Amino acid sequence: MSTFLDILKKYWGYDDFRGIQREIIESISSGHDTLGLMPTGGGKSITFQVPALAQEGVCIVITPLVALMKDQVQALRRRRIKAAAIHSDMSYDEILKTLENAVFGAVKLLYVSPERLSSELFRAKLRHMKVSFICVDEAHCISQWGYDFRPSYLTIADIRRDLPQCPVLALTATATPEVMRDIQDKLSPHGQWPPFNVFRMSFERKNLAYMVRNVMDKDEQLVHLLNEVPGTAIVYARSRQRTKEVAEMLTRAGLSATFFHAGLDQAEKDRRQRDWQADRTRIIVATNAFGMGIDKPDVRLVVHIDCPDSIEAYFQEAGRAGRDGGKAYAVLLYNGSDERKIRKRVSETWPEKDYIRKVYDHLAYFYQVGVGSGYNAIFEFPIDKFCRTYGHFPLLVESALKILHRAGYVEYREEEDCRARVMFCLERDDLYLLRGNQPEEDKVIVALLRNYSGLFVDYRFIDEALIAEETGLTMPELYVVLKGLSQKRVLNFIPQKRSPYVRYMQRREDSENLLFPPEVYDDLKRRYVERIEAILAYANDERHCRSRLLLRYFGENNSNDCGICDVCAARTDTLYTDDELRQAHDQIMELLSDGCTHDIHQLHHINLPYEAIEQALEQLIKEEAVIDDDGLLSM
Repeated sequence: MSTFLDILKKYWGYDDFRGIQREIIESISSGHDTLGLMPTGGGKSITFQVPALAQEGVCIVITPLVALMKDQVQALRRRRIKAAAIHSDMSYDEILKTLENAVFGAVKLLYVSPERLSSELFRAKLRHMKVSFICVDEAHCISQWGYDFRPSYLTIADIRRDLPQCPVLALTATATPEVMRDIQDKLSPHGQWPPFNVFRMSFERKNLAYMVRNVMDKDEQLVHLLNEVPGTAIVYARSRQRTKEVAEMLTRAGLSATFFHAGLDQAEKDRRQRDWQADRTRIIVATNAFGMGIDKPDVRLVVHIDCPDSIEAYFQEAGRAGRDGGKAYAVLLYNGSDERKIRKRVSETWPEKDYIRKVYDHLAYFYQVGVGSGYNAIFEFPIDKFCRTYGHFPLLVESALKILHRAGYVEYREEEDCRARVMFCLERDDLYLLRGNQPEEDKVIVALLRNYSGLFVDYRFIDEALIAEETGLTMPELYVVLKGLSQKRVLNFIPQKRSPYVRYMQRREDSENLLFPPEVYDDLKRRYVERIEAILAYANDERHCRSRLLLRYFGENNSNDCGICDVCAARTDTLYTDDELRQAHDQIMELLSDGCTHDIHQLHHINLPYEAIEQALEQLIKEEAVIDDDGLLSM
């Protein structure tokens, strides 16, 4: 083990391993298939990076997020470790060069997105690599029983067949016992491999107080929490539009906030993330697109303003608080409308089979694909136009396409990122004749030539954020300059765009013949409903320790009460006398007696403790004496 400790000390400066890192490293280095379950912040990356450096050959690291991949490669290179990645932002030549470097031993850790595993180029080069072992990060994505199943992960089994002597290390921070079994099964095709060595760290976080606040006015409670708990915060919201609305509300309340979601361009996402990580922005309001791989240990507060649809998602996102070991809070804001909304997600995520068949037919009409044709055809998918043409809702169409994907009919890739591309129209000598006329154009041309080769013979992907930084231009200013150069025929500029794609995985069938076996539809729908029931049970449970409930879900049954969650703290400051509750009840009914709809904020004018008003309102809603329509109250 001294070799591993020497590597740890040399590259990371640590004197010893922590938790189960040592056991995992010894297991994978001995050639055993290994499954490691480690909570967020448990040091997963050390468990594959250290043994990769200790062994001959290259370690193949399969991870789903391009941004995380880039961050880890950059961090390793800063430590003078030979690391590289291949992903969708790279050109064919860049991918080929990287793979050849791996073949010739110039790479110790090669990061790969799961979609790349099926590429003929990757498979051909892989056969010539000396591979030390395969690491599968976010391994729960391989399980159809998990909350974040990704079909592309199933191709890992094919890689194992190509490299039968290479052990595999599977790592995850969220897996129920059922998912743990499924991970091992999927990574051991046909039972050819011996059982995995399984190492598990407790998911208990003694510094993290889990709380559920049952409140009617979530905005007011969120502002209150952020004013009470100092330090960096993340607020998770359900939709892109909601992140923007909440961030604007917080800004109006005098708090430093921005929003983040997958629809922002990469440069803008990078800027907002950097500002938040550097404490220039205190609060980031985000969808679940934010957080994985974020290295910011001093987050003091994570708030879910909308209820997630699984305990796995909640636990992973909440776990981004307090990774430095200091006191932190994870708060779920919840009320009666959440249950209605979350149950509605079942029909939105699992539309009826006849509806899925209808979407399949309309897709064929849209692209004019006849029965028996279309195999492997790829189409850009303008979902808004498709929905307008056939009268569909985008959410239902996306759900139908994902089910068709699982069933093997149509592959659906959401918002495939295509970076901006540039190719010069003029010869190099002609460029110099243009210099001096427009200083900003000169700066951009020089920056392009300095950073990219081959621009005179073919299109090259460019990093607009890098060019903007080097030229001192903002991203909108750079866009205008590049468009201007394109109009002058100095260069051809293809702007970055994000667009979904569909690919026919087999010839088009008559929709009546489409089959949706239980493992593709019924079983997964049942499991989805079970996950929703579990998060609702957690939110509505006011008797059991929050931490203990979460740990039991993941199979830890010997945990103790945490002593710091809202249930354990057993606060009594929200218990009111019958007289106070009766007064609150009467004044709410008096306000609503005019038969009109009233905004929930109007309850602030009632001269009673607001917690008493909330308690009375909750009871009235349960009794169906008052209707709450997303913050609009009526009788």
